[in-house]
Amino acid sequence: MPFSFCSLTRRLALPGLLGLLLSLPPTFGLAHRPAKAAAPRPRLGKVLGADISFLPQLEARGMKFSDKGVEKDAIQILKDHHINYIRLRIFNNPAADSGYSPHKGFCDLPHTLAMAKRVKQAGLKLLLDFHYSDTWADPQKQFKPSAWLALSGPALTQAVHDYTKQVLLALQAQGTLPDMVQVGNEINHGMIWPDAQVQLSDSLARYDTLARLAQAGSSAVREVNPNTLVMLHIALGGQTQLSNTWLDRMAVHKVDFDVIGESYYPKWHGTIPDLKANLTQLAQRYPQDVVVVEYSERKREVNDVAFSLPGGKGKGSFIWEPLNTWEAVFDKQGHANDLLPLYDEIARKYQIK
Repeated sequence: MPFSFCSLTRRLALPGLLGLLLSLPPTFGLAHRPAKAAAPRPRLGKVLGADISFLPQLEARGMKFSDKGVEKDAIQILKDHHINYIRLRIFNNPAADSGYSPHKGFCDLPHTLAMAKRVKQAGLKLLLDFHYSDTWADPQKQFKPSAWLALSGPALTQAVHDYTKQVLLALQAQGTLPDMVQVGNEINHGMIWPDAQVQLSDSLARYDTLARLAQAGSSAVREVNPNTLVMLHIALGGQTQLSNTWLDRMAVHKVDFDVIGESYYPKWHGTIPDLKANLTQLAQRYPQDVVVVEYSERKREVNDVAFSLPGGKGKGSFIWEPLNTWEAVFDKQGHANDLLPLYDEIARKYQIK
C-alpha cells in the first residue's frame, strides 16, 4: 500500500523508535536527498590548432607536402611543429548542385569520417565545425540546407538536433569522437537564414530562434558524450560591444556552451590592440574559455593575445587553412616555408607540448 500520513500515524503506536523506522517504506525520504552533482566537464587545455579542411581536395589534385626536403603527411608535418588540435568543417549536403562541392561532396560526412581517422591516428585532438548549410556559412550568408527548406519552428530545431547527433554517433562508432564541437560557423548574424537571421527588423524574436537552434546542437553533443566541449563561434574579434550584446543574449536564453570562439582578420576585426581589449574583457565577463578559432595574419601577435588572457582563460588559436591560403605555411608546391617554424617558437614560449 502506498505510504501516507495516515499510515505513519498508525505506526507510531509501534513500540519505540526502532519499530517506527523498520515500518517505514524503503524509499521514504529519498526524494528529499540532494541530487548527486554532475561531474564537471574537462577544461580545455592549451590549443595550437589548425583548420585543414581543404586537405582532401589538395591531395585529390595530387599535391604532396614536405618539410626540409622530406615528404610526409601534412598532418604529421603540422604535429612535428607542435600543432596539437585539428579543426574540420562539415556541410550538410555539399555534393548538391548549389553546395560547396557539387557532385564530389568534399567536407561531407564520409570525408569527415576519413579525415577524423587520420587526425586521431596522428594523436591530435579534433574540433568539428558544423556550418548547418550545404555551403559556406559566415556573417554574410547562412543558407538553409536544401533538405530543411520546408522546415521551421520546432521541426527545424529538431532537425538541427537530430543531424548533429547523427554525425557525432557516426564518428563515435569508429572511435573518433570530436574533443570539441562548434555549433554553427561565425553566427554573430545568426544561422540557418531566414529563421534565425538576427539582423532583420524583428531581431529579438529571431535571437530566440537562434538560441533554440544553438541549444539543440549543444544538447545533441551532450547526449552523445557529456565530456565533449561545445563552442559558439562569432566573427567579432576586435568588437567589444557587439560581442557582449550577442553573448548576453545567449546567456539570457541559457544556451549551454563551454568555449567562446572568435574570428580575427584585421580587414574586418580591427587592430591587435582591439583584439586584446575585446578578448581580455570577454575572459573577465563570461565563465567560458576563449579561443581565436580563425586567423591567418600576424601569427605571433594573435597568439600572444590568445595565450595571455586574465585567469588563464585564453586557451589559444586555430590558424585557418595554413596549407594553401593567405599566409600559408607551405608554398604552392607543398614545401614548408619560413612561416612554419613560427609555431615552434610559439610552442616554446607558451609551453605547448
